[in-house]
Amino acid sequence: MSNGKGPDHSRRKERSRQAILAATRALVAEEPYEKVTVEAIAAAAGVGKQTIYRRWPSKSAVVFAALLALSEDTDGQSVTLPDTGDLGTDLKLVMRATVEEFTDPAFDRLIRAVNTEISNDAALAAEYRQKLAGPLDEAKRTRLRSAQEAGQLHVDADLDLVLEVLYAPLFQRWLHRSGPLTAAYADSLVDAALRAFGP
Repeated sequence: MSNGKGPDHSRRKERSRQAILAATRALVAEEPYEKVTVEAIAAAAGVGKQTIYRRWPSKSAVVFAALLALSEDTDGQSVTLPDTGDLGTDLKLVMRATVEEFTDPAFDRLIRAVNTEISNDAALAAEYRQKLAGPLDEAKRTRLRSAQEAGQLHVDADLDLVLEVLYAPLFQRWLHRSGPLTAAYADSLVDAALRAFGP
């Protein structure tokens, strides 16, 4: 007889979690964000509202979890950037992938929803930095540090500043919808950064 705490219970909880996160992503992709509610997420996931509130305290927390789940690493390995030995090539691959994400309509709406929430929620912003932005930035710094040691970046280059020069223009163009996000634009940001911080 099951005591409700064995493998079956764990599997049910995980299925419920995945259903909630998938429903959240689908609703955010389809509806104006302000119309997405915990009640609507629960109905779409086929669970009770209290099932959501037992795990997450608010809509913003569920939406962030839905975003975070997209980057969950299933093989247990840490986040790494490509390292072919050619920093320009590697950065262009990464920046082009970022452009592709930001121009995907479903991802665009989800990340805009998260940015809306973290702009008004300091605790969520801290969680975003800890669980998503922080590990990604550290992986990027690790790749830049490797390039620095190989003589592909100036020995005194501020790696955080290199990242800002790479990503801030892209993020601003995306946030304000002020211009197209293309592979050519991604490449131009890499070229500009390497001109500024090259050896």
